[in-house]
Amino acid sequence: MAETNRQKLMQISQKPGNNVCADCGDNDPEWTSCSIGIFLCQECAGIHRSLGTESRVRSSRLDNWDTEQVEYMDGVGNDKAKQKYEVCVPAFYRRPKKNDPNVVKKEWILGKYLRYEFTEPAQQIAYTSQRKEGNLMKLGRDRRLYQSRKFVIDRAENKLSYYVIEDSGKSTPKPKAEINLDEVNAVFVPEKMGNPYGLQITYYKNGSTRCLYLYSENSKDIVDWYNAIRAAKLERRQIAFPDRTLEQLSEDLTRDFTLEGWLSKMGPRHEPFKRRWFTLDRRKLSYFEDPLNAFAKGEVFIGHKDAGYSVTIGAPEDQSNCGEHCFQLHVPDRDYVMRAETKDEMEQWIEALKKVVELPLTPQDTKLASILVSKKSNSIRLYRN
Repeated sequence: MAETNRQKLMQISQKPGNNVCADCGDNDPEWTSCSIGIFLCQECAGIHRSLGTESRVRSSRLDNWDTEQVEYMDGVGNDKAKQKYEVCVPAFYRRPKKNDPNVVKKEWILGKYLRYEFTEPAQQIAYTSQRKEGNLMKLGRDRRLYQSRKFVIDRAENKLSYYVIEDSGKSTPKPKAEINLDEVNAVFVPEKMGNPYGLQITYYKNGSTRCLYLYSENSKDIVDWYNAIRAAKLERRQIAFPDRTLEQLSEDLTRDFTLEGWLSKMGPRHEPFKRRWFTLDRRKLSYFEDPLNAFAKGEVFIGHKDAGYSVTIGAPEDQSNCGEHCFQLHVPDRDYVMRAETKDEMEQWIEALKKVVELPLTPQDTKLASILVSKKSNSIRLYRN
């Protein structure tokens, strides 16, 4: 009987909606929350176990199932559960995908099934209010220590600001920085920061990208700040582009980095290779002495292939001593010679960079080019005639 019920459950798991994880969309989930009646991937199932004693997680394949349990799973399923728990998910809220950081999945699951955040808008005040204030730990630019700083999102002013805590009690405290929210990007970088709740904020300062490295003491706070930034940016877009749909306006409110990692880079006059941390953020390639530097050592705009941008494998012909796993990024005013530590890493970078040079430029890309390219030379062309 147990085997028969297991086979019935496997058939139920293949129904449309049930054949992907209810929380992150990963294919062919092999776990369930039999208390909620949904099918889950292994990682999301692990998070469900933290919901408390009432959350019962079971394997579809390995555990024994009785008839009543199978009938309950068949009567609920992923789609019906979403109708209950996802009644009013804000358009700006980041729904996790299978490769997203664990903190994004965790707060989506806790918010959905434990706090019932998406059944009533009043539960979403932590990231929908017009003004948000709170403390986050921030890495110092020079001292390289994390210290508590007061952060403020003011939608009316369209600003993200932060203050030294000791100054916040003054009658007119001055912010350490006031950042235009239109220029802000936020990326979860737990591995790079060595903190599961690590968040990197980037924005432009005097023509260069400034990086802030933040974390909170718990997962909810940092995810609330992340979604508050997205909420503020969406509100601005709705005002600026009233004819566009919410789906269109919600695209790329924040963007994850395309690729990051260590590479060795040759100097512009064929100086010896130096190890650098590289970040590919769409058409911007930045390199740092340390992954957590406030500013990059250099930033390169990557245009379209028709304007002379390309990627090739191997070292320059006159540099035979470059070693293995070398490749080059060719831009109109320079050839960047880089070396990966392994063949797989080299191929990853080459593939990612080639995808960039194949993409047509957008108006946002042109704006980025005007910021980065003007620092070097006004003569670099985005397109050839």
